Amino acid sequence: MTSETVTPSSRSSQRLEALLLASAGWVPLSPGFALRRILYRFVFHQLGSSVQLQPGVEFLGAHQIELGNQVTINRGARLNASGSHSKITLGDRVQIDIGVDIRVSRGDCLIEIGPRTSIGPYTCIAGPGNIKIGQDCLIASHVGIFANNHEFAERDRKIREQGVSRKGITIGDDCWLGSGVKVLDGVTIGEGSVIGAGAVVTKDIPPYSVAVGVPARIVAQRGTVELAKDLIS
Repeated sequence: MTSETVTPSSRSSQRLEALLLASAGWVPLSPGFALRRILYRFVFHQLGSSVQLQPGVEFLGAHQIELGNQVTINRGARLNASGSHSKITLGDRVQIDIGVDIRVSRGDCLIEIGPRTSIGPYTCIAGPGNIKIGQDCLIASHVGIFANNHEFAERDRKIREQGVSRKGITIGDDCWLGSGVKVLDGVTIGEGSVIGAGAVVTKDIPPYSVAVGVPARIVAQRGTVELAKDLIS
C-alpha cells in the first residue's frame, strides 16, 4: 500500500476543498445547481459540462474524482476517493440515485463507472480492490459490490487485525443487476449478463448469461430468456 505524506500545502488544499464543498452542498434549487457548477471546478479533478449535483451530496477527496458530461448525482449520495493514489471516475451521463455509497476504502484503488450506466438507490460500491463497471449497465437498488475480503485464518488473532485481500471486480457492458444482488471480490460478470434479484455472485459469469440464486447459478442465456423470466426482477 502506497503511503502519502501530508504537507502544509496539501492540508491547505484539503481545507479549501472542504470549505467549497460545504458552502455549496446544501444550496437548493437552480441557484444551488449553478453555484456548485462554478465552485466545484476548483476542487474536482475533472468536472464535465451540464453536471447535475443535488443538495446533500457528499464528496471526500474530490480532487481524485472525475465526473463526465451530464452526470447526475442525487440527494444523499456519498463518493469517497480520499485514499492515497486513488480515483473515482464516472463517465458521461452516469446516473447516481439517492443514498448510493461509492468508496475506495483505502489507497491505490480505482473505481470506474462507464457512460450511461445507472446506479440504483442505496447501492454500495466499495474497494479497496479496483472496480470497473462498463457502459449502459443497469444496477438496481440495494446492490452491494465489494472488492475486498477479510482474512480470518488465524484463530488467535481478531479478524479485524488480519487485514484484507483485494482482487478486484469487473462488470461488462450492458449488464443488469437486479435489486439486492451482491457481487463478491474477484468476480467478473461478462458483457450482456443479467443477475436476478437477491443473487450472490461468487464466481465468474460468462457473457450474455442469466444467473439467479445463492450462490448465483446460470439458468439461461440471453436469447432464451423466457426460460427464466419469472426469476428476474
